[in-house]
Amino acid sequence: MTPLFIAEVSSNHHRDLARCLAFIDRAAEVGCDGVKFQLFRIDELFAPEVLAASETHRKRKDWELPVAFLPELAKRCREKNILFSCTPFSLNAVDELLPYVDFYKIASYELLWHDLIAACAATGKPVVLSTGMATMEEVVDAVQVLVDGACPRITVLHCVSGYPTPVAECNLASIATLERELVARFPKAFISCGWSDHTVSPAALYRAVHRWQAKMIEFHLDLDGTGEEYSAGHCWLPGEIGRVIETIRKGETADGDGRKLPATSERADRDWRADPADGLRPLKALRAGLHKKLG
Repeated sequence: MTPLFIAEVSSNHHRDLARCLAFIDRAAEVGCDGVKFQLFRIDELFAPEVLAASETHRKRKDWELPVAFLPELAKRCREKNILFSCTPFSLNAVDELLPYVDFYKIASYELLWHDLIAACAATGKPVVLSTGMATMEEVVDAVQVLVDGACPRITVLHCVSGYPTPVAECNLASIATLERELVARFPKAFISCGWSDHTVSPAALYRAVHRWQAKMIEFHLDLDGTGEEYSAGHCWLPGEIGRVIETIRKGETADGDGRKLPATSERADRDWRADPADGLRPLKALRAGLHKKLG
């Protein structure tokens, strides 16, 4: 079973509705199962001291997604038959997103803010939780909030909050660690685990899926290399991620049903195997009259 692929638009949308819709269209075209945006207001995201001291942080106001876009984004996702999600960065944002999202996403930087996690759980919608920078104890505490809030479906993503993340620091084995520990601690909850990617490495994604059975792959997407975050080096372009998704999905068809039987493509060669009596090819039953067929 291949994982869900979720395209993270992040702040690459330029506050342009047409560009936002293009992200949804391209994500659907390359095989994604969902698209995720972020809903924040800079004044509610950073402490006043940070904004007073940092022009860089103040300029991120240009990255805010207009709330007025939400109905159109949700509608386009339904038309394209993919999931619509968004990360709330305030309690108000949880309410603003409620009529539109198929699931909520909690960012790694908000993992310690249990009030936000509880608010998402209280909606009754699935929640995806990223765990960059976190210890296992911190992850367990956050998942406990979701379980206590009767969250119906919890997806925990192993994540490294490095932008970009060196492949050698991925520690993909943590996907299995998270799933083992969380399922053991919360046996009655519906919990699965996956990978939130910042590597732009096909090898990392293949490994996360095929070796560590990631149930969800989230990745940052840009349309054309002009997004606000593209230059940092952690965003995929549609063609790049499309080839990875296609390869992973095609690979699944190679699994078969596990029965050891001759395949259709090899049946014609069965009689051309070495005969056990003399070790010569083909089998003796085929040799009679073979000169006529080959002559």
